[in-house]
Amino acid sequence: MSLVTRCPHCGTGFRVQPTQLAAREGKVRCGYCLEVFDGAQCLIEQGPASPAADAREDAPALATPVQSDLGEVPPFLAPEKPLHRYTLLWGFLGLLALVALAGQLVYHYRTEIATLFPESREHLVAACAEIGCEVRLPHRPDLLSIESSDLQADPRRESVLRLSALLRNRAPFAQEPPSIELTLTDENDRPVVRRVLSPLEYLGARRAAEITAQGIPARAEAAVVVFFDASQVRATGYRLYLFHP
Repeated sequence: MSLVTRCPHCGTGFRVQPTQLAAREGKVRCGYCLEVFDGAQCLIEQGPASPAADAREDAPALATPVQSDLGEVPPFLAPEKPLHRYTLLWGFLGLLALVALAGQLVYHYRTEIATLFPESREHLVAACAEIGCEVRLPHRPDLLSIESSDLQADPRRESVLRLSALLRNRAPFAQEPPSIELTLTDENDRPVVRRVLSPLEYLGARRAAEITAQGIPARAEAAVVVFFDASQVRATGYRLYLFHP
């Protein structure tokens, strides 16, 4: 289908294809005066075919304006209407995905968030109570050290060994008390027996409950004292290792 548009500068009319108008948003260049104009706004309706019309396309008697006073755009040039319904739906789904991602990050890093922002701990604990999780204290065993330790026979009880140690938290925040792995060795430093001591065992029930709730304070120390029967063990040395299960 060919259309006829008229140059508003020189009055020359010529044929154009809809694809030509659509390619540049209706902008065309006159082949006679070389001026650029809006071909869609200057479309004219071609009258009945005649030899004169074929001989001269710009004859005024053959052309009547197609455009209305409202300046309507031909349907093939009209912009597509945006699908607002789907745009809002995708926007809502995107927002929902962001909220879900934020919730997963808070759940996964709840301990770190409570450490960096102490005022948030109360809210995190309340949220965990609803979904069945807990906000534990930080546990960085690389920032825990054994300042001193000693393993001696208890002078008051035969075959009983007394382990004493001093744990130090070098972190700038309170930490959950660690477990202690005690390994007794023979004269060749070979393991004879190995035992894991929980905070309840080496701190006692009262201190363990307090320190487990509040943690070993930042840059503070915690004393360890443990008694155990070694009547069935022949050991001359020991090793200690701190870890969080």
